[in-house]
Amino acid sequence: MNPARFGLPIVAALAAALLSGAAMAQVSDDVVKIGVLTDMNGPASAPTGQGSVTAAQMAIDDFGGTVLGKPISIVIGDHQLKADIGAGIARRWYDVDQVDLIVDVPVSAVGLAVQNIANEKKRLFITHSTGTADFHGKFCSPYAMQWVFDTRALAVGTADAVVKRGGDSWFFITDDYAFGHSLERDASSVITANGGKVLGSVKPPLATPDLSSFVLQAQASKAKIIGIAAGPPNNMNEIKTGSEFGVFKGGQQMAALLALITDIHGLGLQAAQGLLLTTSFYWDMDDKTREWSKRYFAKMNKMPTMWQAGVYSSVIHYLNAIKATGTDDPLKVAAKMRETPVEDFFARNGKLREDNLMVHDLWLVQVKTPEESKYPWDYYKILTKIPGEQAFGPPDPACPMLKK
Repeated sequence: MNPARFGLPIVAALAAALLSGAAMAQVSDDVVKIGVLTDMNGPASAPTGQGSVTAAQMAIDDFGGTVLGKPISIVIGDHQLKADIGAGIARRWYDVDQVDLIVDVPVSAVGLAVQNIANEKKRLFITHSTGTADFHGKFCSPYAMQWVFDTRALAVGTADAVVKRGGDSWFFITDDYAFGHSLERDASSVITANGGKVLGSVKPPLATPDLSSFVLQAQASKAKIIGIAAGPPNNMNEIKTGSEFGVFKGGQQMAALLALITDIHGLGLQAAQGLLLTTSFYWDMDDKTREWSKRYFAKMNKMPTMWQAGVYSSVIHYLNAIKATGTDDPLKVAAKMRETPVEDFFARNGKLREDNLMVHDLWLVQVKTPEESKYPWDYYKILTKIPGEQAFGPPDPACPMLKK
């Protein structure tokens, strides 16, 4: 080709087209496929489930439905809170369906099983509703990210604040699986570091229908604080049972180390009022949170949990990284995600750290009384901001990704 004959503008245009084509060719299988692996019908379905699917689809739609000229698609899986089912779906998605990224995955046992498959298949996985700190500690991985919270952050937010308010003796009701154990462990270290005492714990299995005996043991401990080291559905059932058994009237207080806005909604302000908890997100915090949450509400008829809002945030960040790098190569995309600050309606002062934990500010809140609540879903008083560095603490030296 003779540039003099065709003119520089045409040559430049042809070169740009060739470069654009090269970038487009870097998308594997000519589609970016995101799998939402969640609990669609079980006890974790209200704070994750269809709401997480909706949040992921909102992110794809807001991004424009394509990246690098290729379509973005979504697939949905229900792991039924079983690690073997979750691992099986993840393996099929990565091997057969060519899924590029799996998101959500409630319950730590399932999340850790999916993380193993992601490592084996060298594909990306972002967890939002798995909180065990081992995720970015001894099991940290270049292919797996933790986006919304971990047990240490919730422990710092809730246990630290409660001890400093005089709640210096604790007894735990702890879900008997990896997440609950991590929550109790991390909260206990914060309590003792602040001069408090842990008097004991009981460990009901997940989704125990009758929690009476466990609550009675906690009540008999005479601890000032009954720490709820549990997720749904046990956490709110324990608070409800405690209220019925006169725990609050007897002078003891319950502190939820994990509570979601859907939990409070289901329990009602009459039972939940005064409860202290830490959250990564509250829909009514400011104009940015309200704008997105009202769009979500129009689709779901309820306000989003921190997990569901986090799904949207991470999917947008992932797609922006693909656009910026010109490829969906997992490690290149993950590196770009770590380079780029996370500042959106969900995360304030957010950064994906070298151990693949997304560190950001958290909020200590107190559940309002029925009289304080002025409109639907007006549930929280924000007491204080907890800076991300303080809440999440330094990286765990056990993480093999850290530079030695």
